[in-house]
Amino acid sequence: MRVLLAHKLYEITGGAEVFFHETERVLRENGHETLMVATGGAGTDHADNVILFEAPAYSEGGFLSKLANLPASIYDQKKKRRFAEILREFQPDVVHVFAINVHLSPSIIVAAKEAGVPVIATFNDYKHICPNYKLFANGEICFACKGKTFYQAALKNCCKGSRSLSVASSLEAYVHNWLGIYDRIDHFTFSSDFMAHKTLEFWPEKKVSWSKVRNPFDSRKFDASGPYEPFGVYFGRIIDEKGVNLIVDAAGVIGDFPIKIIGDGPDLAKLQKQAEEMGLTNLEFLGPKWKSELDEIISRASFVIVPSLWHENFPYVINQSFAFGRPVIGSRRGGITELVEHGVRGLVFDPENPDELAERILQLASNPDEVVRMGTAAKAYSDQCFNDDVFLQEVMFAYDSVISAADSF
Repeated sequence: MRVLLAHKLYEITGGAEVFFHETERVLRENGHETLMVATGGAGTDHADNVILFEAPAYSEGGFLSKLANLPASIYDQKKKRRFAEILREFQPDVVHVFAINVHLSPSIIVAAKEAGVPVIATFNDYKHICPNYKLFANGEICFACKGKTFYQAALKNCCKGSRSLSVASSLEAYVHNWLGIYDRIDHFTFSSDFMAHKTLEFWPEKKVSWSKVRNPFDSRKFDASGPYEPFGVYFGRIIDEKGVNLIVDAAGVIGDFPIKIIGDGPDLAKLQKQAEEMGLTNLEFLGPKWKSELDEIISRASFVIVPSLWHENFPYVINQSFAFGRPVIGSRRGGITELVEHGVRGLVFDPENPDELAERILQLASNPDEVVRMGTAAKAYSDQCFNDDVFLQEVMFAYDSVISAADSF
């Protein structure tokens, strides 16, 4: 099968890019012909089966420059024409789009449909129903744009705290709705039931064809034999919706049990100051860690904390934790509870209850046998459900369904 995969960024900056690259790898290694289309800088290293568009400069310059770039950031005719050329040259059986807004533009979906190529869409965030991607605004869960009231994003100033960006994102959502962009997608895939059901809730008028395609992640490649040393760890972005502040608060009431925080982000300095003012000696900020250095810490921890305040879809951090045999203490948000079965592969807590996270930490800190039991269960579940064979089966089901439907016409 010839598969064209399109995503807004080629360089890996987060879980969405990992999903994009890993999907291509699994397909290619199983004999399918792939072409990746994304954006990147002039010096970006890439494989031969990659076409990079120039990264947009929509946020650069003054007001007039940003205003001039706005139409292309919403619906880029130039990229549509170039994508149509790529389709004619590559002749894919299916186009698989991931996050494409702003950088690539949903105009490529229209190009694919005009060329008669079926389109699969995988969404790792809520941009298709929420202008700010997260269903989270000003520190709390937000469904204000439900019912296509996208102007709420501008009123709430919820897109990176920028009025101009919030207005532009509201306008973008209205234009995409008017153009029927999402009506042109043949089949959606979601990693979590939560995101699928929330999408259906926001789109009651649409007939949505969808299937579950969980994160491409081969857990079997990870060694879970590391010791369970007495510390917990958080790793990821340090930003408000990730709920790292809950860990700082909990650290003040769990005695001397050590917690390590790995990562960087806009809230780092504020949380470091809070920890210092609280006199916390059991909380350590390690800064960003990557690859083997990060793996080494995770593989020694007793457990990993995922305290998200927003409805996180299907966090890769949980995949990584389970692959190393580490149980997870996760918030009752989004798709997290679909992975973290309470009392089996970890513990869940209510992020609106300030004491419950501390209780969960102490529960595992004082029961090392429970940590081992849950960690062993997490690894067994991960190896069974997250490997290349399972992912290939799930994604090929989605591809075959749209190709069969197209052939029936």
